[in-house]
Amino acid sequence: MEEERSEPPFEARYGEFFRDSSSALSSRSRDREGECELPLVDLSGLTSGAEEEREACAAAMAEASAEWGFFQVVNHGISRDLLDAMKREQKSLFRLPFEKKPSWCKLLNGSYRWGTPTATCSSQVSWSEAFHIPLSNLCEADPEEDFSEEGSDVTALWQATEKYAAAVSEVATTVARVLAEKVGARGRLPADCCSPATCFLRLNRYPRCRFPQEVFGLVPHTDSDFLTVLLQDHVGGLELMKDSRWVAVAPNPDALIVNIGDLFQAWSNDVYKSVEHRVLAAGETERYSVAYFMCPSFDSVIGSCGEPSLYHSFTFGEYRRQVQADVDATGRKIGLPRFLRYPAVSHISDNRIQ
Repeated sequence: MEEERSEPPFEARYGEFFRDSSSALSSRSRDREGECELPLVDLSGLTSGAEEEREACAAAMAEASAEWGFFQVVNHGISRDLLDAMKREQKSLFRLPFEKKPSWCKLLNGSYRWGTPTATCSSQVSWSEAFHIPLSNLCEADPEEDFSEEGSDVTALWQATEKYAAAVSEVATTVARVLAEKVGARGRLPADCCSPATCFLRLNRYPRCRFPQEVFGLVPHTDSDFLTVLLQDHVGGLELMKDSRWVAVAPNPDALIVNIGDLFQAWSNDVYKSVEHRVLAAGETERYSVAYFMCPSFDSVIGSCGEPSLYHSFTFGEYRRQVQADVDATGRKIGLPRFLRYPAVSHISDNRIQ
């Protein structure tokens, strides 16, 4: 009964999409090429004190970013206790009655969303719900003052989220600096224009779905940031595009997943790849994840670290507005191809990983 009260009304909103079976997506078993183990990087090599270990660690991250656009990191410095607390408080948040979720998220000046309001068919539906929490609001909040009348549950949520955000931000900053160094970057780096004032967390839940072959948990997309760090559970469902085929990512309980975003691909002059990925709808077991998005301010100019640049210079704000305009006009994100300097000839960079 509690679960029913907490569920968004997916079937009430999107039920008409499933009355005609001919609108179903093609079977996922036909377009997926099995399961993959993402490249695994041990971040302890960065602090071991041995130059060869640090170089090997940096090289592994850069190679994975260029070849896969994704990799896993272990020994990242975030304790198991904190990871477990984040997962526990996240689940408690999603168990709230559906009608209370937006107001609870506003306590952290965040936002709540579910489904895909603009969807016109089943393949455009994301069967998921999420809390979007800007890090700046976490840093500014005072749990004793701001949440004193809301109960201890809110305070526990704030404490776990604030601690996790600070810890995962350090991981992202470290990884971004190393990757920038590997393409021989100098001057202002991606990590320099990103801060708690511009980055955010997204707490995701993928509810059980009676139509897992007809919708996605999260539709295919690339991330519009520099870098994403993902904490996921044991359920699985994340898939990425590799060599023009969808491959499933095997869950690893000891690892965080890092993936390159559009801005890092542009900044690296296509050395690193922002790879399309998706989440399958949950059939039997609900799925949870927490994504950290490393974003700059809206007025930050996303230039290239090398010449000739494949892309026109653009600000993050311009990029986000263009993405939204394309989604409104076409129903899908176009992304970086909109900003290519020479649209007919892409991926021609002379940059190489150092």
